[in-house]
Order: sequence, then structure tokens, then C-alpha cells
Amino acid sequence: MGKVTGFIEIERRDRGYRPAADRIRHYNEFVIPLDEASTRAQAARCMECGIPFCQNGCPVNNQIPDWNDLVYQDDWREALRNLQSTNNFPEFTGRICPAPCEASCTLNLTEEPVTIKTIECAIVDRGWQEGWIAPKPAARKTGKRVAIIGSGPAGLACAQQLARAGHDVHVYEKNAKPGGLLRYGIPDFKMEKHIIDRRVGQMEGEGVTFHCNVHVGVDKDIKSIHDEYDALILAGGSEKPRDLEVPGRELNGVHFAMDFLPQQNRRNSGEAEGGGEPILATGKRVVVIGGGDTGSDCIGTSIRQNALSVTQIEILPRPPEQEEKLLTWPNWPLKLRTSSSQEEGAIRDWSVQTTRVLGENGKVTGLECERIDAAFKPIEGTRFVIDADLVLLAMGFVHPVHEGMLESLGVTLDRRGNVAADTGNYRTSLDKVFACGDMRRGQSLVVWAIREGRQAARAVDEALMGESLLPR
Repeated sequence: MGKVTGFIEIERRDRGYRPAADRIRHYNEFVIPLDEASTRAQAARCMECGIPFCQNGCPVNNQIPDWNDLVYQDDWREALRNLQSTNNFPEFTGRICPAPCEASCTLNLTEEPVTIKTIECAIVDRGWQEGWIAPKPAARKTGKRVAIIGSGPAGLACAQQLARAGHDVHVYEKNAKPGGLLRYGIPDFKMEKHIIDRRVGQMEGEGVTFHCNVHVGVDKDIKSIHDEYDALILAGGSEKPRDLEVPGRELNGVHFAMDFLPQQNRRNSGEAEGGGEPILATGKRVVVIGGGDTGSDCIGTSIRQNALSVTQIEILPRPPEQEEKLLTWPNWPLKLRTSSSQEEGAIRDWSVQTTRVLGENGKVTGLECERIDAAFKPIEGTRFVIDADLVLLAMGFVHPVHEGMLESLGVTLDRRGNVAADTGNYRTSLDKVFACGDMRRGQSLVVWAIREGRQAARAVDEALMGESLLPR
């Protein structure tokens, strides 16, 4: 513990945002990093608790007190080595993870947790700037060939670990570039895509082969891949969106969030938008249904497209402003959170249920809604209408897409419709077929996907070689 009294002497200070009036004019990242001295001071606030609850709160079990101390001691390179021993992509989590580690920090009992996410991001960004991050090809090859379907965070983490173990790894991606929802679902203003590109470049230097524009189960038969490789890992994510089953759903102007968001990301990168009509919020009254991160991303994107107005409605009740620490800590608490996109000008409303989509001449004109109580029962006399020209459905995802790959493969599904596999060996019901990430656990966080990809890689390595030196 480098600074014994650091948490007493130094106040919490986190990264800031550029003014909303400026940042909504572009799609670039707008977070203002702390300078080096400030980052080291924030690292000095770590109490190095006897029981580091932050490590348990972190799904990849980052050794947070250790690299906090290393940053304070100005040993950034060793801090990077430590960080990357548990997390393949801290530049992803340092930008888009909700930081359950900070909720678990002992100092969060006083509302002043260590700025763990900020320090994590500073370490890995420093590593890229200094040229410390380079390919680490395996010293020897095993002769085993592994196929991974999906190049989201789970597939990428699994691929990198297996390549470093010496296997010949091939990643199949249906889109034009690797990254999955990191590239096509996360807006550029939250994470610019060159950050993915440089990590993909490192992985290619380690021997990973990416096969893009190959939609397995549509363009390529999954059974042929199964026969061709020694192991097959399913990491295709959870992409079946929850739909709005009310009258008027078919009207023009009602779209899933994941039809809307990828289009803008493709525009930003100069990539073809793909099939279907362009979905734009420009000059429209936008209503986003769903109060999670995807809904927030729809808000930020709509505002940057110069929407006339943006309203976000949520079926759940408004969370409390503040959690009861002694009841919730060190677990992730339910409380009111306001994202940077919501701060940019969205109207938010809770305990709202949509009963009908209204329209004229085949186009949406509004939503008929009603208030519901804590038991999700309609409250009589509370019906109202929200004017809308564009409705974006951001109500989460129910399970992976079954049509195509999964049906053709014939893999067993669990009761929620996910690919059935446990977290001990990540094996599915089929020989030499494994599953990890959202395709196995359902819709979740990027950091959970990385954890599952790493653990699945070890399970596959053990299955192929009889033992494994990969960390779990």
C-alpha cells in the first residue's frame, strides 16, 4: 500500500465530459482523461483492503489493489502486465463497462469509491502510447485447429487465449469487420472503432485468422466447419430482440434499436449501410422504449442526428435516487443512473406501458400508453399519448437467433433459449462443440463476455491437450 492515508487526504476525482453543446455535433469520444499526476493521486486512494471486494465485483477478477499501487509507484509497465493478466481488452472495459468493481469498493460505503475504471483505462491507453502492447505469438504450435463463430468480446477473448496456447484459430464473423456489437452496436462516441482495429491487428500478429462477411448457417454450413476443425466454439451473442406485441407494431417508423444503431456506425466508418431503408431521427419526434444502455445509445445517436425531440419510456418503476448501502453493498445496487446521452436532452418517464402504436397512412404518429403500478397492473384513467415519428425498441434481447446455425447444428438449448453449457467446461450437448458469452449466458455485459471467452479457452485447451496453462 503506497499511500497509507491516501483515501483520507485525497478526494475522489473522475474523468470529465466535453460540453454537451459541443459533443453532440460529432460522433467522436468526448471523455476527458485525467493527467498522469491526477491518475496517480487517484490510485493512491486505494485502501488495499484486507478483503478486496472490488476484485469479487469484477467479473474478470482484476487484481485492482495491485495495479493501483503500481500506478501510484509510477511503474506503469508492470501495472499493464498485471492488468492484462486477467483482462484481454481493458481498453474496452475502461470505456463501456458500468464498473461493478467501483460499486464493490469499500470507499463506496461513503459514496467515494476509487476511480477504478478511469485508472484501468489510463493504464492500457498508456501501454498503447508507449508501444508496450505487441503481438505475443506462441513459442510452439500444437497442430490443432479451432473455429470460433462470432467476433464479439467473448469470441475475441477466446481466440486470443487459444492462439497464445499455440492453436491455429479461425474466427468467423458475419459482418464486414470483426468486433460484433462492440463495433456495430456501441456508438462511436462511447468507443471509437480504431480501438478495436488495433487489437485485431495484434491478434492477427499472434496467428488468429479472421473470416469476415461469412454468415455461418446462411453463407456457410455449420456442419462443414464442425467436421473441419478439432474444436468449435459458439460465441455468436444474444441477438433475438424482445419485440413490442401491441396493435400497430407493423407501422412504418417502428424499428429495433439494433437495426438503427449499426447503420450510423457503418456511416461513420464509410461502410455500406446494408439492406433496408435508412433509419434516421433527423427532424423527428423520437420515442425510445427501454431504459437500459441500448436505449441510452439510441438517445445519443438520435440527438446527434438532430432529432426534434427524444423521449425515453421504461416499464419498470423509477429507481431510488440512492441505494441503502448497508443492504446492498458490495453488490451492484438498483438506483437511478443518468447516462451522458440522457444528460444531452432526453425526457425520461417510468412505469409506462405501451398499449397501442398510433399511425396514419401506414406511418407511426404516436404511442398510446398507460401508467402501471408496482405489480405491473394498469392504473385506471391514466392513458395518454406520446407523439412520435420514430419509435425505437430497446427492450433487451431474449436469446440467440435459433434459425440457421443453431437449428442446423442441433445443439441443445436451455429453458431460456440459450445454448446449454455450464461454466465448468463450457461444453454443449455435441462432441467438440463449446459455447461462451451471451450465446450461452444470455444478454450481459462486455466484461462478462471477456470472462467467459477466457474460461472457455482454457476448457477447450484442456480438451484438446489434456492439460492447460491458460489462466481461468
